[in-house]
Amino acid sequence: MSVQLSYWEYKSWLSNIDFTIIGSGIVGLSCALSLQAKYPKSKILVLEKGMLPQGASTKNAGFACFGSISEVLSDLKHHSEEEVVELVKKRWKGIKLLRKNLGDANIDFQEHGGHELFLNDNRNLYEECLTQMEAINNLLRPVFGENAFVKNKNIFQFNNIQENYITHQFEGQIDTGMMMNSLLKLVLSKGIQVLNSITVESFTEKANEVEVKTNQFEFKTKKLLIATNGFASKLIKEEVKPARAQVLITKRIKNLDIKGTFHLDEGYYYFRNINDRILFGGGRNLDFKGEETDEFGNTTLIQSRLQTILKETILPNTAFEIDRSWSGIMGIGDQKKPVVKQLSNNVFCGVRLGGMGIAIGSLVGDELANLP
Repeated sequence: MSVQLSYWEYKSWLSNIDFTIIGSGIVGLSCALSLQAKYPKSKILVLEKGMLPQGASTKNAGFACFGSISEVLSDLKHHSEEEVVELVKKRWKGIKLLRKNLGDANIDFQEHGGHELFLNDNRNLYEECLTQMEAINNLLRPVFGENAFVKNKNIFQFNNIQENYITHQFEGQIDTGMMMNSLLKLVLSKGIQVLNSITVESFTEKANEVEVKTNQFEFKTKKLLIATNGFASKLIKEEVKPARAQVLITKRIKNLDIKGTFHLDEGYYYFRNINDRILFGGGRNLDFKGEETDEFGNTTLIQSRLQTILKETILPNTAFEIDRSWSGIMGIGDQKKPVVKQLSNNVFCGVRLGGMGIAIGSLVGDELANLP
């Protein structure tokens, strides 16, 4: 239901807007910063449908990752070598940009490596990855400057896995909450307006402006930029499907020595240490169709499987309790390349991050800001 805006409200917040960005996640806020740097006198408005950034930006696992070796091999079956290298390069550049924009201390960036584990019944995949490791290192050396992947012993004593990890030496981890809080503070310090709990329902393009209808009010903007990722199909016709990711976290565990980010079962499961806890997510492959949704929520099927793997493989000799669980919504498609394009004279989008929002969100936001 629309609200009646006073003269002051409309004049201060909703008049003479140069750029309106839909979505206050990593892409939306990074786009706002780049626009402000490019057009310092412009009036920029960011609209967010949630109380906090809704979607995946505040709900992800905080992986600064570039793709495990099995993921790279899988991508090579559907993309050319040039496309795969470009995907990895974007992730590498994106993390560098995020760290430059916010500073390592403000995102608690730690580079402990990203380790891929292989279950005992994944022996064939494990051997294929070992066999292909030199070729993949050669392929990606132009990106990282040296070998990205190395073999490591099972130093954390995980259970039911092959004897070695394949480690990406340059992968790291961040504190997702710290990152988004720092990003939001930086945006607000630049005089950019951010309005929460505002859902954009539709928009209509006119000759030199776009009329925007929300659940609260209507207004006009010169340019409209859509950064809603997994929710993009509600507003535009680009090939972006929602994909829900379920996550849980344990209570604090005494003497927890696990450190780093970990990929399991071709990347469909992922876990890490954070504040003496284990954060563990994934399982979308158990029900692809059911998880192709933009509705938040957890399912017994996936949560039970997460807890089973946690008990049998990750913490087989350690007592633990689950503290909380949640879900986030990613944007995926048949291709892993993000959709960053001009849709019409005054409407643009930067969506379909493919579960790599931490790695490429800053870069996609910057690319989006350079379209108008």
